[in-house]
Amino acid sequence: MKRKNSPSGFLSNVNLMVDEALSVMKLDKGVEEAIKSCNSIIQVKFPVQIRGKIQIFTGWRAVHSTHRLPAKGGIRYAPEVDQDEVEALAALMTYKCAIVDVPFGGSKGGLMINPLEYTREELQRITRRFAMELARKGFLSPAKNVPAPDMGTGQREMAWIADTYKHLYPEDINYLAAVTGKPIHHGGIRGRVEATGRGVQYALREFFRHKGEVKKAKLTQSLEGKKV
Repeated sequence: MKRKNSPSGFLSNVNLMVDEALSVMKLDKGVEEAIKSCNSIIQVKFPVQIRGKIQIFTGWRAVHSTHRLPAKGGIRYAPEVDQDEVEALAALMTYKCAIVDVPFGGSKGGLMINPLEYTREELQRITRRFAMELARKGFLSPAKNVPAPDMGTGQREMAWIADTYKHLYPEDINYLAAVTGKPIHHGGIRGRVEATGRGVQYALREFFRHKGEVKKAKLTQSLEGKKV
């Protein structure tokens, strides 16, 4: 579902950019639709007792493509997140992975919540319940679907999710691979926190090395003399 007050057109804008790229590729229409279509999406609603009262939380996990497994993509916590946004972000994950040729499909998750309004203990219970819902429905697994940090989440939430998966499936010796972006002491890797920023830096650096492409984009700026 798409809420009335959500940022309109995110998924439409993503598809518009894809259509522009597809227009020069001359692919069969069926292939084009297969590239753009979201493979599956789940919406979950679950109760958690907060300060003596039951609150219902709504979350989503979209799998845009399973052409390679596992599907990969973050989980964000934000009060305005909705299905349209999650589907759009999952599609972008597919395209990003394909462009740099890493062996993952695209996925994304979101929980409609303002994490600043909850204590650490409350967020842990909410996160673990969300992880349980996703895992039991096949949307969390080292072999099929691997979340990561995103807006509103970080190493802490990933550690909770990995631990929840371990308790649900103790026979899976690869349980730590259920998520990436974990703390180093919980099986994470050094450099993960700054990896996204470095990726942006490297992508911009390579882009500005191609003068023709910069000109096509009608840009005159470069990274020369700037700090990232």
